[in-house]
Amino acid sequence: MCGRFVSARERQELIDEFLVERDEVTRDVAADYNVAPTDPIFAVLSRRPRESPESPQSPESRESPPVRELRLVRWGLVPSWAKDPSRGARLINARAETIAVKPSFRSAFARRRCLIPADGYYEWRPLGGREHGRPRKQPYYIHRADGQGMAFAGIYELWRDRALPDDHPQARLWTAAIITTQATDDVGWVHDRMPMVVSPARWADWLDPAAGDADSLLRSITPATSEGLATRPVSTAVNSVAADGPELLTPLPDSAAEAVPDEAGQSRRGTGGQEAMLPWIPQ
Repeated sequence: MCGRFVSARERQELIDEFLVERDEVTRDVAADYNVAPTDPIFAVLSRRPRESPESPQSPESRESPPVRELRLVRWGLVPSWAKDPSRGARLINARAETIAVKPSFRSAFARRRCLIPADGYYEWRPLGGREHGRPRKQPYYIHRADGQGMAFAGIYELWRDRALPDDHPQARLWTAAIITTQATDDVGWVHDRMPMVVSPARWADWLDPAAGDADSLLRSITPATSEGLATRPVSTAVNSVAADGPELLTPLPDSAAEAVPDEAGQSRRGTGGQEAMLPWIPQ
């Protein structure tokens, strides 16, 4: 699975890298070194002008080519048919093996695919035994060895809050999930799942909302690969969703990784509620 990742690239850098034609991000976004479920994340997607799941398109709009957009979405997909958005906190990942048939994902997979920019991601390796009542796990940071970013395969949805008028700025909630696949041998020793990474050569194909056979498209994309990836142990400070800052990426000595290092000395992100202060380790 992918339960935490790093998003530290600046907005303009993403616009340039992904050849974004329409910037729909309406506020500044700080670098986040510990992105957690329900956090706002960048997503690159392709949509026709004035496209809306509820408003019929004019013939002119239907004939217009899709435009590549950059948006902020909430991590954790809320299906359009959900009664409330709380379901999304659990739907952060979609398995590549079942995404085409799962009711929560299949509609978005068929028509609303996106790319989720990331600098790297965290996974936890079981160490055996328990620490403070929890299974002992060592976090690892997995990233490209050349320092370049990744583009996770994702899907997005729009959820309509029927309690609000149509023109209300919060009437529609944009959410997304990351597609995961079987981990390759080089990183599978940490965790048996990993995000599916889309190479730049396949970005346009993946984003094309007109692609008819999404399942064939998924199979045609090179599976997430460990080629060029580096893996290093990092402090267990990342276990808390309140932790943030580039120091979370500092590598630990190999000898310290098995000792469950001290969490002291790490910066903490500002939190808007009690939920963000609770420690949470992906299972």
